Amino acid sequence: MVSTIQNTDVKQGFGPENMRLKKGIIGKDSSLCLLAEDADPVSSLQKDADRAVVVAVTSRAVFDCGAEDGDDVYGVGVAFPLLQALQRVNERLLEENPAESLLFDVVLITTDSQQQQQSSRIISNTRHYGLEISRFCFSSEEDFIESLLTNHVDLFLSTDRSEAAQASHKGVFSALLNRKVASSEQLRVLFCGDAVIRPDTDSPSASQDAAQSFSAQLGEMRQRFGLLHSPLSIVLVTSRGGRESCGTALRTLRSRGVSVDEAYCLAGAPRSPFLSLLRPHFLLNNDLED
Repeated sequence: MVSTIQNTDVKQGFGPENMRLKKGIIGKDSSLCLLAEDADPVSSLQKDADRAVVVAVTSRAVFDCGAEDGDDVYGVGVAFPLLQALQRVNERLLEENPAESLLFDVVLITTDSQQQQQSSRIISNTRHYGLEISRFCFSSEEDFIESLLTNHVDLFLSTDRSEAAQASHKGVFSALLNRKVASSEQLRVLFCGDAVIRPDTDSPSASQDAAQSFSAQLGEMRQRFGLLHSPLSIVLVTSRGGRESCGTALRTLRSRGVSVDEAYCLAGAPRSPFLSLLRPHFLLNNDLED
């Protein structure tokens, strides 16, 4: 893995040599993690390991490595607006309080062997697009969960249902990315009220604890902003039951420190039309549905 990164042919001015990186092998021999030191100096200094909300995203969701614009620049994938929205939340948090330490910390995970052959270009493209990534992890499909655990990931996001389910079964809180185009100016997170009321008892207790911990962190972040013009919006959608079910979900979230911006009680109506309208970046659900 290390030789691939060092020997990949990258044009001058658009390569990892323009990013200060620390190399570190983690986990098994097939896992490699790079720490980027070229992120924004203000937000990077404020990221406290005990306070940062670590979000891992797969590189295949961020970049369309099969469609190129020019010789080196990738097209953007469904997770690209998500990373911009996460970055926007960090910027606003630091505007409100320059000493803020409760910030998103993004890890980019690459498990696809073909993409790993383009590791230098993946790193360079994050620089090209101005994305703030703290760590780049290149792991085999068998070892990627170890990378998630080693990096203390609070939320793993992927477009691959099987990948997300594997991580969840190992105790890593996971969700599927919404494939609909979402805003890059506001992070929109959708809670499934049915999952809030009736948690998946088949999930490992570690995953359930991680879900509640992430919810509490998200709620604390939301409290940093006012009612209007917030860069973070929390939405609750309850598919089954009437207003009583929605009320129960609201009270449960509030008991965890989460106040929602919007709440919808569908009472059995199809959820898909609402998701198309709301366009959340990801949906926090038991069954990892789209």
